[in-house]
Amino acid sequence: MTKENQETKNEKPRAAKEGGTDSAGGSNGKGNRNRGGRKNNTSFKRVNLERKRPQLSRGEGAEGSSQNGERPRRRRGSKASKDPNAKLRIIPLGGLDAIGKNMTAFECGDDMILDDAGLMFPDDDHPGVDLILPDYTYVLENADKLRGIIITHGHEDHTGTLPYLLKDLDRTVNIYATKLTLGLIEGKFAEHKVKNARLIEIKSGEEIKLGCFKVDFFAVNHSIPGAVGLFIQSPAGNVLHTGDFKLDQTPIDGVTTDFAAITRFSEKGVDLMMSDSTGAMNPNFTPSEAEVGKTLEQIISQAPGRVIIASFASHIHRMQQICDAAVKNGRKVVVTGRSMIQNTDIARRLGYLKISDDNLIDAYDLKGIPSDQVVIMCTGSQGEPLSALGRIANGEHKTIEIEEGDTVIISATPVPGNEKAVTRVINSLAKIGADVYDKSRARVHVSGHAGAEELKIMLTLVKPKAFMPVHGEATHLRAHAKLAEATGVDADNIYILENGDSLELSAAGIERGEGVPSGIVYVDGLSVGDTSQDVLDERNTLGNQGFASVAAAVDVKRKQVVGEVQVSMHGITGGDDYYLAREASSTVAGALRKCLGKDGGAKELRKAARDSLMSLLWDRTKQRPMVVVNILEV
Repeated sequence: MTKENQETKNEKPRAAKEGGTDSAGGSNGKGNRNRGGRKNNTSFKRVNLERKRPQLSRGEGAEGSSQNGERPRRRRGSKASKDPNAKLRIIPLGGLDAIGKNMTAFECGDDMILDDAGLMFPDDDHPGVDLILPDYTYVLENADKLRGIIITHGHEDHTGTLPYLLKDLDRTVNIYATKLTLGLIEGKFAEHKVKNARLIEIKSGEEIKLGCFKVDFFAVNHSIPGAVGLFIQSPAGNVLHTGDFKLDQTPIDGVTTDFAAITRFSEKGVDLMMSDSTGAMNPNFTPSEAEVGKTLEQIISQAPGRVIIASFASHIHRMQQICDAAVKNGRKVVVTGRSMIQNTDIARRLGYLKISDDNLIDAYDLKGIPSDQVVIMCTGSQGEPLSALGRIANGEHKTIEIEEGDTVIISATPVPGNEKAVTRVINSLAKIGADVYDKSRARVHVSGHAGAEELKIMLTLVKPKAFMPVHGEATHLRAHAKLAEATGVDADNIYILENGDSLELSAAGIERGEGVPSGIVYVDGLSVGDTSQDVLDERNTLGNQGFASVAAAVDVKRKQVVGEVQVSMHGITGGDDYYLAREASSTVAGALRKCLGKDGGAKELRKAARDSLMSLLWDRTKQRPMVVVNILEV
């Protein structure tokens, strides 16, 4: 799951001049927020932005790096010194209640590191919301302990919160990730105008020291290049976090999960293993990404007209296979959609996506090119209305118009909650006459997450003393816990946590610790954290039940209703009916007169008017709209 990254200013995308947006979410950032409906009265100083572009640093000023800026040395076999009195707290702040917003804090003594900082995209229960972030109040409150932020890979559900977090932090913190991940983060910071980031490149096989922590990075295979897992050593014990992974033995970039490193860490001793649970419900092995390439090549070779393929903009492996299939069949590639253009530019510039300039054409240059010589890569695999595919399906795209006989491939699985939106786009395309493929018709997508059999192999390799499933909904976590028990992990040493819970690891073992503030933060336009659950409930009520307003003037001394009571109804069944409106006005007036006769004040009058109108509308329409009452005393 991923979204757009802002293109860098000095690299103009070769792919296209135009593009839309998948989902906008900008903010000036706020430190004093209402998080998940709770008030947070702590004020946090905003970071002082330097006026220079973020650079992919080799470690200048970073712990674990030499003074001359050289890369941290690769240290195989080193061990963190153990302290029988030390205690390591593992605190998941996100990622245990949904697919997304992954964030975990590791705290030992006066040192803390943060593992990932992701976001989640809203569904139908979040009208008007652009993005959903984990509540990182605890990180801000302990910012003096924060020694570094480690990002396992470049997907939005692991990187998307970074701009908001950095704006709220009162100090600069090093961010460690692989080259492509840093490139995507750099683009994101450019979009949010975060200019003081200290980005430090790491590679699998390296080790860095952050306070009392030693962190080793090992390669894992995922749906994006540069994904790594972590082996975290502390004075209290060792934790292995797999990151998002699968065991693809024929990966597109040739990088497989590093079994040798995992075995070495197992031999050192893994006190706690944290592992990706997204694919735990899949009872089999996840197919290789190479299988998708075969299907795409076959469809493209047989397509009579243009081929339009929608996928996640960060799925570089998928994009490479699309480009390869297009070139093999004598077709030029067009890229459209803001995040697709930006990520194509970043991936090509960093060497992760290989296609020559001759095989890329601008979307504005499509006119005059035969339809059977074009493949279009675009955003919109999740049915987003403002994405490139969404605008193409609705006939609103600037340069691309669907024609009968075109082939459209939805090369992704709908994120839970997006199924209706995807179906809506598919139906719109089918009405025009496009031949639409999704994963129910052909293998045009495979998951980037390990299935149950692969998860069991990982558990068998690591041999952890204790296990904590992460990255998934409740059903995924519990399914993964059963797999751990089946591979020999003692049921008493399997911990299913919720966001904000904690585990405490020490020489005495592992036990549940004290929780910390947790929840979610809504990004709503320029507002970050100001949208509460009450506001969302009101929006849902407005959308589902409608809105009614009452305006009345009363003479309290004479206990009379002055003039006619005005009732206005919107989005209510029968609300435009004259007789219902007249009955509503009469009913509210009667309730007001009755309340005045009992010497009711302004509060009682508003309640009487609201209750009488809601009772009438329930009897007549079986709806409970939002009702706003304005009483004028004369």
